[in-house]
Amino acid sequence: MARREDLGGGDVTSAMLPPDLQAHALFRARQPMVVCGCPFLETIAMSYDGAIVTRCHVADGAELQKGQLLAEWHGPAKHIMAAERVALNFLQRLSGVATTTRDYVRAIAGTRAGIYDTRKTTPGYRELEKYAVRAGGGKNHRKGLYDAVLIKDNHLAVLARAEGRDPISALGREIQRVRPYLGEHAFVELEVDTLDQFERALHVSDIDIILLDNMTIEQLRSAVALRDSLGLRGRVELEASGGITLASVREVALTGVERISIGALTHSAIAVDIALDIELE
Repeated sequence: MARREDLGGGDVTSAMLPPDLQAHALFRARQPMVVCGCPFLETIAMSYDGAIVTRCHVADGAELQKGQLLAEWHGPAKHIMAAERVALNFLQRLSGVATTTRDYVRAIAGTRAGIYDTRKTTPGYRELEKYAVRAGGGKNHRKGLYDAVLIKDNHLAVLARAEGRDPISALGREIQRVRPYLGEHAFVELEVDTLDQFERALHVSDIDIILLDNMTIEQLRSAVALRDSLGLRGRVELEASGGITLASVREVALTGVERISIGALTHSAIAVDIALDIELE
């Protein structure tokens, strides 16, 4: 898809280059980063010209300093020039996600919490961006709407209207109804935004994770203490989410929650700076 939108009917600029001209292209980091996307370079190169040879010098997840070599291409100059932007778009975007994720993971080092992504991904890029999160040391939440249950505030609002009573109290029956259709590794998660909702949720069977949405540090600590006092640690995990930044994430982790989901890993990650320097052979 990326090749088609960029190349179209052909690279009219590179068409001016001699067809037999060979080039050596070097991918270099222009800033400190966590690299992600090197394994895709061969696939990208092959889609332009099977004569382009790819050599990767680092594994995805490696931390690089400014000036370090990521990978290199050898092959026809005109086709390397045509593939340059597509290759850099993938590398820069995915390395940006991995770098952002590593910053969050490093910020909570020594706590028992994990950093998780969300579904706030670039359309069409979800598998790639979730891979980049793993390369940065983070963990993947559900892939989509099909592989786990996440009951959010809008679901509760619809349930309340349908049931005519507290929707949380009706969840047990509904969860039992959908459980047989879930995969082996699927989970059931409920989002709450008040401690009153949280306390009621703790008494609903079959809930694996409770998402504490936009709660203060004091509320998070209270939720962890209440869960633990009921002997539910190890049975019900707690996830903090909403408005968490790199500056606040460690304080959140120290409350005792097991999971912290960060939409910014994918929706706000800044692409890193990578150069492709071409030398003629």
